[in-house]
Amino acid sequence: MTDPTLHVDHELIGAAADAARTRCRGDNHTMAAAARAQDGRIVTAVNAYHFTGGPCAELVLIGTAAAQGVYALDTIVAVGDRDRGIVPPCGRCRQVLLDYFPAIEVIVGTGNHVRAVPITDLLPESYVWADHQLDAE
Repeated sequence: MTDPTLHVDHELIGAAADAARTRCRGDNHTMAAAARAQDGRIVTAVNAYHFTGGPCAELVLIGTAAAQGVYALDTIVAVGDRDRGIVPPCGRCRQVLLDYFPAIEVIVGTGNHVRAVPITDLLPESYVWADHQLDAE
């Protein structure tokens, strides 16, 4: 049996954990995300919590990456503050990640069960907005 942790980007998890530890302060910033660009760069971001439903760390990361000229992401992970560890993306983030990056892998799990899975595994039989955009052209 293959150990699923062998192919997990542990450097990416470390970058997200470091951002959560050093950048998340108080109740406004409680989650951090890190993603690896296709060129190998790591982009990090934190959420902007607000009672109106402010953006999750994964969504802030998409904008941060674009601001840095990164438009292709291979892998993403979110980590909670206060050493909560890896937190899987919410439903909204799953849909947005699928729409923006249909081939992205998401790191999920805890302890010895950390693994990278295709976003399509987290949102099976879903509507793909990007497919609709291709039809419109």
